Amino acid sequence: MTSKSHQKMNTRIMVIGLFFSGMFIVVGGKAAYLQVWQTSWLSERAANQYETLMKTPGKRGNILDSRLQPMAVSINGQSLAAYPSRIPDRMSAASALAPVLSSDPQAIAEKLNTRNAFVWLKRQATPKEARAVRQLDMAGIDFIPEYSRFYPNKVIAAQVLGFAGIDGQGLEGLEYLYNDLLKADGRTTTVLKDALGRGFESGTMGSSPPAGRNIVLTIDQTIQFIVEKSLKEAVSRYDAASAIAIVLRPETGAVLALAHAPTFNPNAFHRFDPNLWRNRAITDSFEPGSTMKIFTAAAALEHGGLSADTPFFCERGRYQLGRHTIHDTRKHDTLTIEEIVMVSSNIGAVKISQQLGPETMYLTLRRFGFGEKTAIDCPGEIDGSLSHYRRWTEMDQAAIAFGQGIAVTAIQLVTATAAIANGGRLMKPFVVQAVTDQNGRPLQRFEPTRIRQAISPATARALRRIMGTVVSKNGTGRYAALDGYTAGGKTGTAQKPDENGAYAKDRYMASFVGFAPADHPEVAVLVVFDEPKGSHYGGVVAAPVFKQIVEETLHHLNISPESDEKRLTASTTRGVAS
Repeated sequence: MTSKSHQKMNTRIMVIGLFFSGMFIVVGGKAAYLQVWQTSWLSERAANQYETLMKTPGKRGNILDSRLQPMAVSINGQSLAAYPSRIPDRMSAASALAPVLSSDPQAIAEKLNTRNAFVWLKRQATPKEARAVRQLDMAGIDFIPEYSRFYPNKVIAAQVLGFAGIDGQGLEGLEYLYNDLLKADGRTTTVLKDALGRGFESGTMGSSPPAGRNIVLTIDQTIQFIVEKSLKEAVSRYDAASAIAIVLRPETGAVLALAHAPTFNPNAFHRFDPNLWRNRAITDSFEPGSTMKIFTAAAALEHGGLSADTPFFCERGRYQLGRHTIHDTRKHDTLTIEEIVMVSSNIGAVKISQQLGPETMYLTLRRFGFGEKTAIDCPGEIDGSLSHYRRWTEMDQAAIAFGQGIAVTAIQLVTATAAIANGGRLMKPFVVQAVTDQNGRPLQRFEPTRIRQAISPATARALRRIMGTVVSKNGTGRYAALDGYTAGGKTGTAQKPDENGAYAKDRYMASFVGFAPADHPEVAVLVVFDEPKGSHYGGVVAAPVFKQIVEETLHHLNISPESDEKRLTASTTRGVAS
């Protein structure tokens, strides 16, 4: 080898040596950096390779009625899970599990034939199912403690309460609206995996999480039961499509009962038509019909300079207004405002409205809360419909006076009526009165809220007297007259619009709204029936249900019956208008 070749060889060795030395320095530096400065990051990455965290919901807070009786609770339960890699014969396991869990063997086999370290077999299994699976003594099966939501009264107040899903998340009603208060921090379980991704161990991190907070309602379960029983019987009797009833404290706006028929069982909500889940008392609107005449009378007494004795000629039952003809069910000559309300004269209501003018009518209705949300603490409330008076035609104004061309929700109508009962104060309705911790200690209280003064106390007193004549023997609401108590109210019968916007001749809403006792009302009650058969008049269909609900409610509230002398005086006073 020449000197020149030897020199080239040394140069190559030096270059290669320098290259590998540099590589060792880079690798060593990187290793030192990772071991010294990136230890926590590496540990986290490594853990992610062999740990899976599974979170199960904590114990949800209770929903209690006004007497602290449970309406929604969370109970201890178990969910069934599997670690597929630890099950030696998955097809045999699927065949054994299927009849116990009332499931298809193929569906269970598909769950087990997976590379996943952990799979659910059945969430919130029944105690019977859990016992049966435990008796199989099968490898790779786990029993995960979970809470399941339970409604001990089944259908009672279902649309108000709503329901929670399998993961403890509120999905409808108060469960949805107050989810952040009711829910609790969940329990975290660690599922460990080997290098091939197979689950081989699980463990629970930490102690049992704290429960969510409780909410206390204004609803009284006994009154709620009274209302639901009365509605169910009447819906069956009149073969109605549905019905709604609300019982309210006029002084505070507290809702004592809010009921629907038909209803559903939130313990098995998925088995019912989703249309039944909706709280239609606040999410649906309807034309109120003749119940609106009490607010037409309110406008006359409050802003029109008129009195209950002001007379109007009622055209003997037929009144031509442009191209339209307005009818009464009977032929009336001259009626006072009190008599117009008592016998429910459409023509009389139109005549009052014409004298007042559209602006006065509109502003009065707005003062009572029509056309705006009541802000009740239930999800999904709508505004109803009341167009601005500048857009009214002459016929629009006439129709609104007797309850057509305006749409209200049930909660709006009973809240507005309660303002007449309590001396003119429009109160915000509410169903939740307090929040407590898991031990029942109060954390927050919700006090009654006055929205505004809708009418003067004097006008409210006059309207209560007028509404008392409705339940007299000559009034349209005579079947609402109470045994042992005085009352006031108003019947409503409204044709329903069909798909083309015209009024159907065979589909009606029948309603009655009122209060009792008449002088110092303790409750305001609305009853509404959708498409009753046989009879469609509010005075025939809804008024007797009002009577039944109010009498039983007043007895439950320990409101003493009024003296015969007091009821006779009230009856005589009403008889002036007969």
